[in-house]
Amino acid sequence: MLVSRDVSKPRILVIEDEADIAEILQYNLEREGFEVEVEPRGDRALEIVRRRPPTLILLDLMLPGLDGLELTRMIKRDERTATLPIVMLTARDEEVDRIVGLELGADDYLAKPFSPREVVLRVKAVLRRTRQDSHQAPTYEAGDLRLDVAGHRFLVDGDEVPLTATEFRLMKVLMGRSGRVQSRARLLSDVWGYAEDVDSRTVDTHIRRLRRKLGDEAKRIETVIGVGYRLRA
Repeated sequence: MLVSRDVSKPRILVIEDEADIAEILQYNLEREGFEVEVEPRGDRALEIVRRRPPTLILLDLMLPGLDGLELTRMIKRDERTATLPIVMLTARDEEVDRIVGLELGADDYLAKPFSPREVVLRVKAVLRRTRQDSHQAPTYEAGDLRLDVAGHRFLVDGDEVPLTATEFRLMKVLMGRSGRVQSRARLLSDVWGYAEDVDSRTVDTHIRRLRRKLGDEAKRIETVIGVGYRLRA
């Protein structure tokens, strides 16, 4: 028997080995109109991602077969899947893992225990930002930096540098407002879509990762102590 799929629905891959949590996530996401696939093992999830990339990945860190951090690293290193949005699910005492996950390119995280409604809202926010990115077409330049929004390409001194979806949005905000100081709260609001109850170190982690990718141009992202960041034109 053939199973028909609604290709218009965003497809969420839930990678979670706790059956009760996976069932709750699947129920709430499907109720909001998403197509949901659940996989409890990290190694098999990687095969799914490579075979049929989802619209977004909801990822637990503690997994059999391949843990969430290593899975994120492998997804982000593959140019075919590098831009896939990833929302991590972490335990409250896994602060280091959350920071490492963000540095690897995860777009957002939620600490357990979480509200299923909050998960749905975060997923929608990440997808909304991704859609907005694809519909905005200006090109920004600053020194040897060039960001082509329509082509989703970022170049440093003529060489293309791969960015995650969140890094791309962050760079777009900084370059679009070059010379103006952006507070951490403002960046959380404009890049991540929220500004309350979120550790501002999320911004610092992504800035640190961006600077590593900019090489000699990293000096253009200036830290304004006690406030936030500014891109020097």
